[in-house]
Amino acid sequence: MATIKEFKAIRPTAETAKDVAALPYDVMSSEEARQMVEGNPLSFLHVDRAEIDLPIETDHYSTVVYQKAAQNLNSLIKDKVLVADENSCLYIYRLTMNGHSQTGLVACTSIDEYIDGTIKKHELTREDKEQDRINHVDYCNANTGPIFLAYKNEKNADEIITRWVANNQPVYEFVSSDGVGHSVWVIDDTNVISTLKTIFKGVANFYIADGHHRNASAVKVGLKRRKENPNYTGNEEFNYYLSVLFPESQLNIFDYNRVVTDLNGLTADEFIEKLSKYFYIMPYTGGGSFKPKMPHQFGMYLKGKWYTLNADPDKVPHDPVGSLDVSILQENLLIPILGIKDVRTDKRIDFIGGIRGLSELERRVDTGEMAVAFSMYPTSMEELMNVADSNLIMPPKSTWFEPKLRSGLFIHSLEN
Repeated sequence: MATIKEFKAIRPTAETAKDVAALPYDVMSSEEARQMVEGNPLSFLHVDRAEIDLPIETDHYSTVVYQKAAQNLNSLIKDKVLVADENSCLYIYRLTMNGHSQTGLVACTSIDEYIDGTIKKHELTREDKEQDRINHVDYCNANTGPIFLAYKNEKNADEIITRWVANNQPVYEFVSSDGVGHSVWVIDDTNVISTLKTIFKGVANFYIADGHHRNASAVKVGLKRRKENPNYTGNEEFNYYLSVLFPESQLNIFDYNRVVTDLNGLTADEFIEKLSKYFYIMPYTGGGSFKPKMPHQFGMYLKGKWYTLNADPDKVPHDPVGSLDVSILQENLLIPILGIKDVRTDKRIDFIGGIRGLSELERRVDTGEMAVAFSMYPTSMEELMNVADSNLIMPPKSTWFEPKLRSGLFIHSLEN
């Protein structure tokens, strides 16, 4: 049984929403964030990446950064750029990119259901990244960035959301600088809210699509508040955290490609010879870049040329993790041939989201920054859910979701 809860969102006015809305804090560097906010004092990056308003040498994890985040959030509220809704509501958030739309339900989800596995994860988290967001949530006293959750298609919920969109005007409708359309509706009808809550009680699980660190951190802040309030009832806002729920059929997972700095002491010919033990290799003669067209197929860019790599079927495991393309590449190429034992920490490997295109892989190799690049077939939602349902963990950098949810359109206060 999955729980959703309405809440009083703190959100921008219609006039300021486009300026406030910002990409998630973890998809850009601090330097890029400084550039993004130039000329825009309302950008929510002033809250999510508050170090941009401090001297450049400031430690990004120092107390002063979290204090500045809280100060900036409170200033936006004081100046009525952000205003709290008077009543608890649910919200609908639609994103449109390149003609594809996905429509999610904005609600609060339960920290207990993350703990008991109703909300399923598929990635490991890093303690330092968790602690950063724990501090951020704690100082701001709010969830400022939504967790991106998926659920297996629920026809009744989807019909209600579709009907609400058709019969009501959006409170926000704008296109961000990257060309993504954003539309938001407020569900303020208590009967509709009650019906949606009942429907989702029949949904077995939510799946974390994106935001594992934000999710874990939100839960740990809730547990911290419980210790500070031993007489808590379970109804306090700190028992819940901000999420956007999407039906799995609407979601797009992009390829998450790999580039490596060197061939581990091998010549190009020696490298290709070793690959032939695990893959069927052919030079790509189709012109342009090679984008894999099916699972267990890979593209390789080496010495200015593209090759197709097809995994030997006899060497493909049948378990949910081992059968993933990212696992096949890792276990049969990155580890045994290139000597990359831990892709989470090895500085010889980098990862490039498919939204940037295969030309970025070519550029990194052609400039000599990298020696070889691999284009990947995207992980599917079915694969993600199979891994999560088996209580297993995917290799790092297995999925890249687009479009990215914007921060700042909904803030969930941890105070009742």
